[in-house]
Amino acid sequence: MKESSEIKQKILRLPNEPGIYKYFNKDKELIYVGKAKDLKKRVSSYFTKSTGISLKTRKLVSEISDLEYIVVNTEFDALLLENNLIKENQPKYNILLKDDKSYPFICISSERFPRVFSTRRHERNEGEYYGPYSSVKALNNLLELINKLYTIRTCNYNLSEHNINQGKFKICLEYHVKNCLGPCEGFQSEQDYMLDIQQTRSILKGNLKEVESHLTTRMTVAASSLEFEKAQELKEKIDLLQNFQSKSIIFNKKIQDTDIITITQHESTFYINYTKLENGMINISESIKLKNKLDESTAEILSLTYTELRQRYESTANLVLSNLEFDTWNDKVILEIPKIGDKKKLVELSYKNVLQFKKEDINKRYNHITPQQRVVQQLKDDLKLKALPNHIECFDNSNIQGTNPVASMVCFKNGKPSKKDYRHFKIKTVIGPDDFSSMNEIVTRRYKRLIEEDQPLPNLIIIDGGKGQLSAACDALKKVGVYEKIPIVGIAKKLEEIYYPEDSIPVHISKKSESLRLIQHLRDEAHRFAITFHRSLRSKGQTKSELDEIQGIGPKTKTDLLKHFKSFKKIKEASLEDLKMAIPKSKAEIVFSYIQKKRELN
Repeated sequence: MKESSEIKQKILRLPNEPGIYKYFNKDKELIYVGKAKDLKKRVSSYFTKSTGISLKTRKLVSEISDLEYIVVNTEFDALLLENNLIKENQPKYNILLKDDKSYPFICISSERFPRVFSTRRHERNEGEYYGPYSSVKALNNLLELINKLYTIRTCNYNLSEHNINQGKFKICLEYHVKNCLGPCEGFQSEQDYMLDIQQTRSILKGNLKEVESHLTTRMTVAASSLEFEKAQELKEKIDLLQNFQSKSIIFNKKIQDTDIITITQHESTFYINYTKLENGMINISESIKLKNKLDESTAEILSLTYTELRQRYESTANLVLSNLEFDTWNDKVILEIPKIGDKKKLVELSYKNVLQFKKEDINKRYNHITPQQRVVQQLKDDLKLKALPNHIECFDNSNIQGTNPVASMVCFKNGKPSKKDYRHFKIKTVIGPDDFSSMNEIVTRRYKRLIEEDQPLPNLIIIDGGKGQLSAACDALKKVGVYEKIPIVGIAKKLEEIYYPEDSIPVHISKKSESLRLIQHLRDEAHRFAITFHRSLRSKGQTKSELDEIQGIGPKTKTDLLKHFKSFKKIKEASLEDLKMAIPKSKAEIVFSYIQKKRELN
């Protein structure tokens, strides 16, 4: 069971999120719909397992030519969407759902003192039905909530007025444990019982706020009447209601025929997701991409695309939800950009899918390039550069209390250090610790020389420092006439803020971004290189001694003397004979003579 390279790449790009996946054969026919808590793990398992696979699954995998997926918010949403797509398309490998399995409903019976129960049968004359619920656990949680909030009977007695008056029934254990108020013996009126049924309907329709408001009013009244136990009981019911989280946006009777369309952009490419609801159920979700060739606005792209998709999928919806304003070109269609509620959740779900589609497309585009090239591309996007920064130069200053002021320039090519192009600078025109003037000097010297030698200029200059250092570097570029020819930015150390020339507001690149890590690598490398050079100069200054002042004594003689006597102090205390033991006679006499003269002068 070897998947094609195209499917393999699609699997690698799958998200680790809940959703449904669809398999197609070579004729583009949908042959299987599945659900997953983790799309990548579930789909991968079809192609990686070699043992314990049924013949049916082997046959399915052998026919798979392509796959698609839809991301949802929860596993429960995936279950509902899977059920809907299977019923809509009848894929040949979804045998169980296709033939005889159906999801359960919750029924409020049409009898006197209605019962509330789950059923897989859907008989119109039996009562009101709510569902379907493809998660039995979710259905049971809902029934449990209703039973905790209200005293709904569980018996199947025929509670006609005549039977109750005749005393045909006796209260059971449910009455004694306070799960029922005994309508079978006339202890609860039908009017009072139907108030609970009305609240149950509201819960099943998703009107939880209405139920919560009703319970809150009752709690307030009870507390005002000093019925604190009853008020506490009602408060516990309100808490139960607020903690209940089984509603799904995949099936929602409140929202009938509706189109959802969302859009996002990367460079000149637009990514659009279209989702279609019919009878409150999602049955289509498609993501597409478009190249912006004529500089159309986002609203124009969205308007034209929606018109085409609406016709393609024969939508008759009078409501379209989106994340942006656009012209629907249809007076009968109302556009909404919802801010709260289930409509907003639908837009968020559509947007989540289009973002995943964009991410997958961008990753696919960069599959053929090296990691370094990908980072360079990311840097171009994050800094909004016109050209790829394949040649980057970064500058840093280094001085300690104004001594030995130096600077460094490091060069990265194609995202990697090019150490042969690193450069050291001794500050020549600046006296004292003046970082701004030092930066101006080294940038001027660097690019004046490149221009004179007709060497290629970098695609990007990075200055280690904030607005002050960046401004000084910009002045240097203006001086040599390349200010607008090379993009330049500064990076401030504290918050890793990126500054652009003549802009006081910094840009923050995501801390997780590979491009920020590249900038940090450049900055740290420039700092290291400058510090190394600075220490080297200081070390040379500290190792200089009086031996360097003696005419006729070279490095070898100096080394031999220090090796033998260990210090200049001991050399000064040595006799001529002692010196001759370390170095040749002629050299020893020169050194001895120098030391004697110094003594006479002192």
